[in-house]
Amino acid sequence: MADSSFAQWAGESTYAYPAANVVHVFGVVLLVGGIGIVDLRLIGLFRAIPLQPLARALTPLAVAGLVLLVLSGSVLFASDAKAVAGNATFRLKLALIALALANAILFRWRTRGLRAEAAPGLRVMALASLLLWVTVAVCGRLIAYS
Repeated sequence: MADSSFAQWAGESTYAYPAANVVHVFGVVLLVGGIGIVDLRLIGLFRAIPLQPLARALTPLAVAGLVLLVLSGSVLFASDAKAVAGNATFRLKLALIALALANAILFRWRTRGLRAEAAPGLRVMALASLLLWVTVAVCGRLIAYS
């Protein structure tokens, strides 16, 4: 990828990297903000807010954030692919993303429709989701310093 025309554009464009960075931050806000609130509700906070409507409203925002992250992350990665690919923090971030996505898929498979309150096992999964996605965001920031 480092030698592709996409990587050349991402690395040499005056606007590609800064724009991708802004979009990446917006994606983090949508993903962690959206799914984070749902996770907190599943854990037991905000009980006055019905779970199903909250999840229906915020989950699509989280998914949109994930899409933005994949697209903008591709530009950020391509701009310096060789260095980033060798970065241990970046590799940790990718592993955590895989775990967070597996957790989300398993959660969807186990719930097949949310009830008013989550079972204890689902609360653990919600806490794991919250911790994983926040840690992914922290790793993303730390890539520049490692």
